[in-house]
Amino acid sequence: LLAVCGSLMDITTAPLVHVTVAEVPGTTRWVALVQVHHLIQDHTAVDVLFAEVQAFLEGREGELAAPLPFRNFVAQARLGIPVAEHEAFFGGLLGDVMEPTAPFGIVAVRGDGTAVAESRAAVSEATAAAVREAARRLGVSAATVLHVMFARVVAAVAGREDVVFGTVLFGRMQAGAGADRIPGLFINTLPVRLDTGRGGVLDAVRSMQGDLAELLVHEHAPLALAQRMSGVAAEAPLFTALFNYRHSVGAADAGMEVEGIEVLFAQERTNYPLTVSVDDTGDGFVFTVQCVDPIDPDLVLSLLDIATGRLVQALDEAPGTPLHTLPVLDDTHLNHVLTRWNDTTRDTPNSALPALFEAQVARTPDATALMSDGVELTYRDLDDRTNRLARLLIERGAGPTGSYGR
Repeated sequence: LLAVCGSLMDITTAPLVHVTVAEVPGTTRWVALVQVHHLIQDHTAVDVLFAEVQAFLEGREGELAAPLPFRNFVAQARLGIPVAEHEAFFGGLLGDVMEPTAPFGIVAVRGDGTAVAESRAAVSEATAAAVREAARRLGVSAATVLHVMFARVVAAVAGREDVVFGTVLFGRMQAGAGADRIPGLFINTLPVRLDTGRGGVLDAVRSMQGDLAELLVHEHAPLALAQRMSGVAAEAPLFTALFNYRHSVGAADAGMEVEGIEVLFAQERTNYPLTVSVDDTGDGFVFTVQCVDPIDPDLVLSLLDIATGRLVQALDEAPGTPLHTLPVLDDTHLNHVLTRWNDTTRDTPNSALPALFEAQVARTPDATALMSDGVELTYRDLDDRTNRLARLLIERGAGPTGSYGR
């Protein structure tokens, strides 16, 4: 079915819910492929859809409540907070951010999701319990703790301490009565910022707690507005990593359980080069990584696991520990970086640098030695220029004793 209907949806043509069905030859079974675009439906809306399907299958369609209009939410979202307040908030948060936060150096955020690799792993029971205990002790949510963890990972793979990443907001908290049974778009993606080089891990958790609370007030602000209030050039993304913390009853497809229907598979796709989803199952946590080449999803899972364990350990034993010092590599990856990648020892002639350079000039005089701002010099060119500079310095009084300018 996927080969027949394709993996992409044309967002210029309604509807953005497609159902393709086919009979399984030689059986009484049918298969259906349901494609839903996040522009018009989130996971809660999928639950609503399947609950209505169940009602129809059981002959209870007359018991379904009257549909609530999505336009009520649209009006509330657009009229709730003045644009000027959104601009003031995001201007204060992002006004001095001048370049994207790009994990692994990847800045493209317009992918179609077809080349995304995915890996998933459950957090160990001990680490999950430690996360919940740390959150309880500090009076914050587990989501707050894990947002701080993700900031540390993003900092490590983006090569910077002050980081910005996107977080997915549920969007139904302030959407009014009945919002839990309205199909339609409620979720939003907005930026989170944390300077991992400022203060200890406890300070980072407190800062994140306040920032997330403020962000909820502005949860329906357009991402385009937030980006416009930053110092990042309009053609560049503000961030290229996305964090999606979501509460899940159990398995990812638990909301799609309908008697007589078996869910064969479910998958999500994203245009971001790195997306990390956390399924909070009530007791544990499951990390899902979606990323594009050359990012290794299993490596990212390892970074998340180590960072989570080290963060809750520091919060318990040494809350003043600077966040940017928390390790994110396990022993295998640490050995790879420190030992294998540093195994570059090679024999070199027992000669001074000028002699080695002259030998290289003699071997490859026409090979490129230097490129800068569109200028390209061969080894012969560079040798000529250095000789001219040396003669000039000698004429000006330079010598072995360093008596330049006498």
